[in-house]
Amino acid sequence: MGRDRGEGTSGPRGRADANGASGGDHDSEAGSAAGGPSQLDGSPTPGGVSMQIDDDIDYKAECRALRARVAELESELASRRGDPGRERGLISAAATYLDAPFALGAMQVPALIHWRLDGTVTRWNDAAGRLFGWSEGEAVGRRLSELVAADPVSPQEVQAFNHDPGDSLFAVATSAARTRGGDAITCRWTYAVLRDERGDVREIAAIVDEGDDPQQRERLLHERYQMLLQLVDNSPNVMFIKDAAGRYVFINRHYARALGRHTIEFLGKDEREFGATPPGVADAIVTKEQEVLASGREQRYEEVLDYGNQNYYFFTVKFPVRNERGELLGVGGVVREDTDLRRAEAERAALQEQIIAAQQETLRELSTPLIPLADGVLAMPLVGTMDGARAAQIMETLLTGISNQRAHTAILDITGVRAVDALVANALTRTARAAQMLGARVVLTGIRPEVARALLELGADLTGIITLGTLQSGIAHALRPTGRPRVAR
Repeated sequence: MGRDRGEGTSGPRGRADANGASGGDHDSEAGSAAGGPSQLDGSPTPGGVSMQIDDDIDYKAECRALRARVAELESELASRRGDPGRERGLISAAATYLDAPFALGAMQVPALIHWRLDGTVTRWNDAAGRLFGWSEGEAVGRRLSELVAADPVSPQEVQAFNHDPGDSLFAVATSAARTRGGDAITCRWTYAVLRDERGDVREIAAIVDEGDDPQQRERLLHERYQMLLQLVDNSPNVMFIKDAAGRYVFINRHYARALGRHTIEFLGKDEREFGATPPGVADAIVTKEQEVLASGREQRYEEVLDYGNQNYYFFTVKFPVRNERGELLGVGGVVREDTDLRRAEAERAALQEQIIAAQQETLRELSTPLIPLADGVLAMPLVGTMDGARAAQIMETLLTGISNQRAHTAILDITGVRAVDALVANALTRTARAAQMLGARVVLTGIRPEVARALLELGADLTGIITLGTLQSGIAHALRPTGRPRVAR
């Protein structure tokens, strides 16, 4: 692409030499030398320096050729530095973090600029001020193009960028820009489009950097790699990446420590070759990874792996690993062991069941108390609502009490029963019939007018059951065995 510095340009009178004289000018040079140095008007030039003009050369054409060559060289330089245009494709948050050559160092906050669709700047941090020379107060509220002489993201690109915010994807645009002082710089805009709950564009948010120093870029790339590696190594979860053949190409320190091995022992080996897991477990792991490679989709699942002496529980995320062109390279994994948590949960659940069972037993005893009033007389006050389980408990408790205490009278008080429906009426009549079969008479107390009406409407068979209005009258009746009972017929 370049040309030798000693190469001249061709004029209408032949090829010029390095000093600008054409091949046909030797006679003129000789004549000039003989006559001595002269100026344009023919007078001698001071100091012995001659100036010579060849009227036959087209200097305008020469200038146009030189300008074209300069433009060509500038274009080539721009292509090597990053053509002021658009870099297509999406990158992840981790990729842009590693790749962006922030000028202030790895631990510094980068230049951050937010602007609305109409170009109005809504955020401009200190790093952006250092890059472009405008303060936050001067920048916010003005149009971005006024501040940096660039519109880095077109409306079409904004509308095309429509991704789930949870994916944390970025697009990249490179453009020429200008600082407040008038200096031309090349900026890369690593941007995302932020949308509201309706999906409408709220603003564009960008990380802006000027990356003209390859050595600084390499140094910062290494610093960021070290920071991410520390983050991964100090995770309490297993993390790894395998190639398409299932061979380990990366594992974090936690995984190596869990197995008591050095990380380098994993590299280049697949699950079976490494031998860290039993064959059956290795087969299950490989099967899942092959499913991820075949589908190209992330999988999240809980799994139980049998290591012989006991089962181990894991929550696993496995995902396809791709290059910047989207080509599938392998599979990555993040695995959290939940064995201790599952065991603790099982123990807690068992203890909770025991507590619930004890509470239910206590409630049953409290809800169906059997009170001995006198020799052969029992009372059972009922409170609250009644379902099938409680009805069975009432019958069991009453019959057991009658049998154990050889009672001849049992008082069922329903003053505290909230509502009498078909279930309650059926439970009361069945309990009374069962008590009568044991030779005891049943006294039903707490009959309110609405209860009497409900029992009548439900057609409850109260034959042989003594009904009284209050518990006091029932107790008095039970303690006077010679009294005339009022029996419902």
